[in-house]
Amino acid sequence: MTRPHPIFPAKRHALYEEHGYSAAMRSGDLLFVSGQVGSRDDGTPEPDLESQVRRALANLKATLEAAGCAFADLVDVTSFHTDPENQFGTIMKVKAEIFPAPPYPNWTAIGVNWLAGFDFEIKVIARIPETPKI
Repeated sequence: MTRPHPIFPAKRHALYEEHGYSAAMRSGDLLFVSGQVGSRDDGTPEPDLESQVRRALANLKATLEAAGCAFADLVDVTSFHTDPENQFGTIMKVKAEIFPAPPYPNWTAIGVNWLAGFDFEIKVIARIPETPKI
């Protein structure tokens, strides 16, 4: 059996080093992506929710691409929200741009009271295709 190995996007943001974690871990044909936030390259959050969601999804896309995956390869999505009731409309607007039509990945949204200065975080599991989408 092969050991899991880390995956990082070409342009890492500062949070990986600062907090000591990998962007993702590949295990066989599965990719387990750590929570992605709307972090700028220096690790600071985008100032507003829509920008944070867009940046978090851009960071997620870069990590997926580093493993030869795309949004279409997502199997499981978990998102974390500091104020789900008031953030739902904004998040759904951006989500609809990324996932405009079925099939959709399964998705669990969780309300939390702290995300280290962020308001949105997304973590996923993806299946790595036999022919990478690089």
